[in-house]
Amino acid sequence: MDTYASILLWAIPIFMIMMAVEILYGHYKKHQTYTFMDTISSLSSGMTNILKDSLGLVLVIISYPYIMEKISIMEIEASYLLYVVAFVCIDFASYWNHRLNHSVNIFWNRHVIHHSSEEFNMACALRQSISAWIGFGALFLIPAAILGIPQKVIAILAPLHLFAQFWYHTRHIGKLGWLEYIIVTPSQHRVHHAINPIYIDKNLSAIFCIWDRMFGTFQEELESEPPVYGVLKPVSTWNPIFINFQHAYHLFLDAYHTKRLKDKFRLWFMPTGWRPDDVKDKYPRFVTKDINNRKKYKLYYSLNLKIIAAFQFISINFLVFFLLNNFSLLDIDFKLYFGILIFISIFGFTSFLDLYDWAPKFEFVRSFLCLIFLVVQPNQFLFDTYPFSTSIMLIYFSLTLVISLLYWNKLKRPLIKSF
Repeated sequence: MDTYASILLWAIPIFMIMMAVEILYGHYKKHQTYTFMDTISSLSSGMTNILKDSLGLVLVIISYPYIMEKISIMEIEASYLLYVVAFVCIDFASYWNHRLNHSVNIFWNRHVIHHSSEEFNMACALRQSISAWIGFGALFLIPAAILGIPQKVIAILAPLHLFAQFWYHTRHIGKLGWLEYIIVTPSQHRVHHAINPIYIDKNLSAIFCIWDRMFGTFQEELESEPPVYGVLKPVSTWNPIFINFQHAYHLFLDAYHTKRLKDKFRLWFMPTGWRPDDVKDKYPRFVTKDINNRKKYKLYYSLNLKIIAAFQFISINFLVFFLLNNFSLLDIDFKLYFGILIFISIFGFTSFLDLYDWAPKFEFVRSFLCLIFLVVQPNQFLFDTYPFSTSIMLIYFSLTLVISLLYWNKLKRPLIKSF
């Protein structure tokens, strides 16, 4: 986990630079693909995923070393070939894991966050799941295990494989000629993120598009069918925690309300979007039918609220970088407590941006408890190394306390038909 945290300290600034270039290019071309609150939501989603992965918040039910020990029949010598074969195996596993997420109700909950934005840009790439907390991905690495590819090689290549998927989340790059037959391109991935009927559940590959072409899930981007982005059941929130568990919440409701015992169990494993007939009629959910006249989730924000959003986002980024930069120096318990503190902070300020009337009360309680936490455990914040760290955090939580009081009874969320 220390190594992963160190890698992120390099990767995150690179991602930020690429997004800044995309924003500036969009401004130059008068085709801006970013909106302020959607971008804040995407980047906040990325922070929650970083925390989950850094803290190792996953229950592994079957590990890759265990599978390799049981079924390995050969071993490739350490060479460039080993890394090439391992990368291909990881990509093959990614395709089938991705296809499972798109095909089964309960597994869609692990992936809906990535498709939830109604925009399409590099920030969307950072909308990664925190609800995938049960680890069974090793099952898709059986080909690698048979070939005896070492765990350390998989561990090195897996983050690189994920990071290599960042660049093609853009609307500013057209088709790439012969490369369209080899790798996943922005054009192909735009199709994947679209809710147009012809594009749904297509182009599931991560790096090499050969898997889509082999297994019948490839679809070319058509000039006559511009992609419309998002999900058919709009999430209608900027809160990444709500987005991560919204689908599972509705599955629980359907399981509770349906009368047939058989449906209570099978709905979890039915195709994505399936609902029992009795609850579908009695408890309808909004589903986008006319994609061309779809209204995007949008609320009115004063300049003050936009400033508060930027302030909160920058401040919470400071907390995340403090954690990553000092990951090896902090004790395990403190990492967990501090991670929870950041999770709660993200939940609080994004709920504030959704204009829930209870959000200022939540922010008040959050800020008050965090101030107590800082006072009780000041030395945990490496005061000797960073003399001003505790002071900066005290100022931040004091300001959020004041903000919560200023907006105590002033937020009102409009009725959202789709949520």
